[in-house]
Amino acid sequence: MKANKVVSSVKDEELIKKRRDQMIRGALALFKEKGFHRTTTREIAKEAGFSIGTLYEYIRTKEDVLFLVCDSIHEEVKKRLEAVVNLKQPSMEKLRTVITSFFYLMDDMQEEILILYQEVKSLRKETRGYVLQKEQEMAEMLETAISTCLPHQLSKQEVALLANNILIQGHMWSFRRWMLHKEFTVDDYIAIQLRFTFNAMGISLDDRNGGTRNGTGNTI
Repeated sequence: MKANKVVSSVKDEELIKKRRDQMIRGALALFKEKGFHRTTTREIAKEAGFSIGTLYEYIRTKEDVLFLVCDSIHEEVKKRLEAVVNLKQPSMEKLRTVITSFFYLMDDMQEEILILYQEVKSLRKETRGYVLQKEQEMAEMLETAISTCLPHQLSKQEVALLANNILIQGHMWSFRRWMLHKEFTVDDYIAIQLRFTFNAMGISLDDRNGGTRNGTGNTI
């Protein structure tokens, strides 16, 4: 199920996008504060700046709103990650930049990532499958960066596992933040995770340059 397949009684595609963008922003603010189940469609409409009647011209159910929110989060991650995954001149420095940028992106989007982990289970099987496929696309982008930039070859299984490890390490900064934020700055966290990741790939990483914003000079 794609976002443009969510049923709307309005035929103007430009207006649908405008209203749904308003809806997504309003829903995100409420989901961060109250969670999906404790938020009503009336509250979403009010936060978005229009009536409950107008809301139901663009969606059928509250679950449609959650689906649009989840899809929007993944699209934002994809867009911002694609901006740094330029592998025309692959190198280990480029791979470090990609991974570091991904971690900073996860820091910027902590609340959104938490919503994904907490609420995706509330979607129907069909829509949940679509959202989870988006997650797989993120892993595949990281797989491409690893296999392209590494100076030596790893097996397909090893590359896939490394990519998923990186994905979860980024997400962990959000869903384990109640503990991690007490122990680490984001720069500390990234530096250590980079060292672990590169060690797993058989690469020795200079700790002095790995994992700080100033050290890479590239963040999303």
